[in-house]
Amino acid sequence: MNGQGKPGGVVELRVHGVSGATADQVLDLPQAAQVAGDRSGGFYRPRPRRSDTGDGAGGVTLEAYRWGDLPFGTTGRTLALVFLLPFMLANVAIWMRPADPGSEAMVRSLCRLLALTLTVLYVLATVGVALDLIAWKCLTAPRCLAGRSWLSWLGGQPVGLRLAVLSLVPAAAIGLLWRLSTRPGRAFEAFRAPEKETSGHPLSAVGQWDAEPLVGRLRSIHLAAAFATLSLTLLAARFATGASVGTIALAAITGSVLAACVVLLCTPPLIDRSPDDRRLDRVTSTLRTIAIMLTVVVVAHVLVSPAAWRAGSSLPGYDATLTWLFVAQTALLAALGAVLLWRRDRRRNDAPLFGLGALVIAATGISLAVAFSAELVYRVADFLDRDLPTGEGVTNWSPRAYTWAIFGFFRAVLFTLAVAGLVILITRRSRHRAAAAIVARDHPDPPAEAGPRLRQVRQAIARARSTELVVPLAVVYGCLAGIGTATTTIGLLGPLPADVVERYAGVPADVVIFGIAFGSWVIAAIILGLLVAGVFAYRTFQYRHRVGILWDLGTFWPRAAHPFAPPCYAERAVPELTRRITYLVGRGDAVLLTGHSHGSVLLAATVLQLPPQVGSRVALLTYGSPLRRLYARLFPAYLDDAALCEIGGRVGWRWVNLWRDTDPIGGWVFSAHRPDTPGTVAGPAGAVDRRLRDPTDVVVPPSDSVPPPIRGHWPCESDEPFTRAVRELVERLGERAGPPTTP
Repeated sequence: MNGQGKPGGVVELRVHGVSGATADQVLDLPQAAQVAGDRSGGFYRPRPRRSDTGDGAGGVTLEAYRWGDLPFGTTGRTLALVFLLPFMLANVAIWMRPADPGSEAMVRSLCRLLALTLTVLYVLATVGVALDLIAWKCLTAPRCLAGRSWLSWLGGQPVGLRLAVLSLVPAAAIGLLWRLSTRPGRAFEAFRAPEKETSGHPLSAVGQWDAEPLVGRLRSIHLAAAFATLSLTLLAARFATGASVGTIALAAITGSVLAACVVLLCTPPLIDRSPDDRRLDRVTSTLRTIAIMLTVVVVAHVLVSPAAWRAGSSLPGYDATLTWLFVAQTALLAALGAVLLWRRDRRRNDAPLFGLGALVIAATGISLAVAFSAELVYRVADFLDRDLPTGEGVTNWSPRAYTWAIFGFFRAVLFTLAVAGLVILITRRSRHRAAAAIVARDHPDPPAEAGPRLRQVRQAIARARSTELVVPLAVVYGCLAGIGTATTTIGLLGPLPADVVERYAGVPADVVIFGIAFGSWVIAAIILGLLVAGVFAYRTFQYRHRVGILWDLGTFWPRAAHPFAPPCYAERAVPELTRRITYLVGRGDAVLLTGHSHGSVLLAATVLQLPPQVGSRVALLTYGSPLRRLYARLFPAYLDDAALCEIGGRVGWRWVNLWRDTDPIGGWVFSAHRPDTPGTVAGPAGAVDRRLRDPTDVVVPPSDSVPPPIRGHWPCESDEPFTRAVRELVERLGERAGPPTTP
């Protein structure tokens, strides 16, 4: 653990991508030993044999930073990511704002309000199960209670007692989120980066600030809103029998708490205060305490209130509360879309998702949350419903809003799949034509026996170019998901989807009912698929490589919108990398940073935090990098041309980026020019990108029995182009770095 090698040389610090590779795989050498960090994120070097240094290209010392367990960790955390997916998407949306600073405050406020509606929906879903399905419906149906001793003891008890006891279920669900959201802050507390001369660009803030105070404020606000939602649901049921003075007073106070939460989220200057300014922390924590105490008082009020309860098929006020929540979500999505369209950058190729990135991701997150909530209620209703007669079955009493929600989700998925199929068919010819041109240029005059291999290469390049199709398809799904959320508001009028579609579209009601039932099973299959993917992502390298792209993209950004989103691993990884690089340079080493895939994004944020005297002894090698292809398009306010140029300037333009046409994720950073074509970017930026021919040949070499592999997005540390780039950067470090200085 303490082997650090001899100072005064060059350290090649490798950072892996989303594959979560082991230290041996990153170093491309067996028997790596950890020299710093811990099991979740650490630094590794080859075990010493005859010397203290590893055998890297050009005699450099090899070192690897392994961060793969930070976003994944145990299977439990991976499964938690599945259930917290809507929260994660809501949090990502706030980072996808346009580069226009004039819209920042409005976009932040709207994204945070949309995130708050997800917490409210989470509470209403648990209320729907515990209070509506069980306390109000099942406990009054003898056939539902038969054989269920865990429920029958409450059967025949007063309504107030049933509601008071089962209100502990949503309260416990809120407490579970509270517990999960507080653990990451303590786990990462020891890895805060010290103050230094960092870049003024927004990307440099990732991992630099102390995010826990902001997360704590948001957590208190969301918890206050969650408990206020539970209280208002109970009070709405009590209102149905006539409002007493106590009921009205409690409703007014609880409504004021919820309104205060909304007001606080609409004031970014207050929420985003400096970590040292803790005055607002006391306000939000007090608001949370008041909301919890109010819930206790409301439960007691429901328990002891002498007024008779109104008989009905569902919990009074629950359906209307749920539908009005969908109305609020629709209005907020419309407002966010209007702001983004008004402020979007209309320059060609510079608008991510056509300027609607935040709206698309927010609508997708809400759509998934609504679908998950509806499926939860429907599956529990199906479990409780033992083929009871019509009018007595629990499933027949499910809220109309959830029926519309499942219908809207299934419609959005179905139409998106249809559009995706059409887009793939329409673009197939152009993609294969472009791929054929690339293959013809890379492999001129191939022998006749290379025909099958050439077809494989063309298909690989055509598939890699399909990544660009995700942008319009994401916009299509986001818009359809928003429309689906809007249609749930029809539930206020009373009709069911089957009645409306049959009346106005002429589609038989039975077909629509079958579609809704099928849609419910589709949602269940999606949830099951995510669970299986989560397990295999932890246990299987191949699945982890694929599923990890989504998790690593979403959890790279700090929690600035939803406090219950998965924790941000960059809050530890970036300052940890910064400290390690500063230490190595301070003891006399020069450092070559090599980052594959998402590792290049971590290194980009790290370089922006390095002091100038450290950056003067650092070089950068990226490969399979999504900096331009994904991050610059999705997060224009945080990764643009200015940020990329500043990264290059901070390392003295000792930067090489290797990319392949067969790579579906990585690509060029500044210029897509090929070796036989002139560059399109002037200055040192034009020399950064180096295209690699993939595969190196399409015929079987004399020394092998199979043709060279198609690398695609896989790492290339053992390839000759990578080794040449390392040697070149090591030489440039020796020429320009100058004598070592102590930071």
